[in-house]
Amino acid sequence: MARDPSDATISILDVIGEDSWSGGGVTSKRIAAALRSIGDDQVQVDINSPGGDFFEGVAIYNLLRAHPNKVTVRILGIAASAASVIAMAGDEIQIGKAGFLMVHNAWVLAVGNRHDLAEAAKTMQPFDDAMATVYADRAGVDKATAIGWMDNETWFSGAQAIETGLADSYLSADTVIDDKARADSTRSIHAARRVDALLARTGMTRSERRALLAEVKGGKQDAAVTVMHDADDLKAAIEQLRSTIRS
Repeated sequence: MARDPSDATISILDVIGEDSWSGGGVTSKRIAAALRSIGDDQVQVDINSPGGDFFEGVAIYNLLRAHPNKVTVRILGIAASAASVIAMAGDEIQIGKAGFLMVHNAWVLAVGNRHDLAEAAKTMQPFDDAMATVYADRAGVDKATAIGWMDNETWFSGAQAIETGLADSYLSADTVIDDKARADSTRSIHAARRVDALLARTGMTRSERRALLAEVKGGKQDAAVTVMHDADDLKAAIEQLRSTIRS
């Protein structure tokens, strides 16, 4: 029996790691259990997380990378900090047009004198280097570019994430909207061309036709569509168009 696709979806909709305050959080233990349950099927990972524990994020990333079948990551809202590392595990990464991906250097709380703080900063360098490697490999850029993103705590919109290579495409719902907009635009262009051809056959000059069509586009676009679909008689079509514009 075919598996319900929802059974192969892992939702990461919380902070990464255990949240002692709320009792929530997404842990590598939970993700490992979910992957065992899914088996060798394809996996969809839905992310909306501000990030959290670096090591838990890296562990989840590696669990997903080790999965034997395709992993599709969908950034529904935000994938920030450790969650952005997890997002990079996708064989395919989709992001909403209104979604965001944020990368920055690792954070730590440190207490002590200047030598202690200098040592803490030195300790953080391998963590940042590891993250930069993940981002650079995914985007196909040199590591220095990824380090620059992290140093500047960079926020990528959906379009920017795709442009830089940190994501592959928009969510399918956004793609459908784009396709519909392109189809509507194509229909509008074809309608305008047919009306222009009708007007030309009446002897109207090019400038007069352009002025007339501009008026239609200015707020009376239905007139052009009506002419295209319903007017069998050329004279009646032109008269209808002119009458609509005058009204």
